[in-house]
Amino acid sequence: MSARKSWLIAAILGTSIMCGASVVNVPAAGQTSLVDRERHVWNSAIHDSEFAAMPRPTGRVTCEVAQPPQALATPDPRLQEADVSSKISVSFIIGTDGRVHSALILESAGPDEDRTVLDAVRVWRYRPALCNGVPTDAEAKVEFSSR
Repeated sequence: MSARKSWLIAAILGTSIMCGASVVNVPAAGQTSLVDRERHVWNSAIHDSEFAAMPRPTGRVTCEVAQPPQALATPDPRLQEADVSSKISVSFIIGTDGRVHSALILESAGPDEDRTVLDAVRVWRYRPALCNGVPTDAEAKVEFSSR
C-alpha cells in the first residue's frame, strides 16, 4: 500500500475517532452528562405562568374640545323629477383625511337615483372632525328629496 493511501486512511480513521469521542461526552468527576442534563430539562416544567386581570376602561375616550366636520365641497346631486315624494337617505363616514368613506343607502328611491346620490357623495370633501385638536372619524347621515 502506498504512503498516500495509508495517510488517507489514517486521516479518515482519526477524524471518525475524534467525532465519536465528542458525541460520547464522558463527564468529568462530579459532573452530570449532557444526556442527563437534557433529560432533566425535557422532563421538568418549562414555566408556571400567572396572569393578572387587566383593568378594562369604563368608557370611551371623551373629547373635552370637540369640533364637528366642516363641509368644504358638497354639491347636491341632480335627482330626476319623476316622483315628487321620493326621498333618499345615505349614511357615510367622514375620515381623518376629509374624504367620504363607506357610503351606504339607508332609504332608496330606485337604483338610478341611488347611484346618482352615491356618486355625488363620494366626491364630497370635508374638514375632518376634531377631538382635543386631533382629526378623528365622524359618522354622518344626509337625506335628499327630489322636491
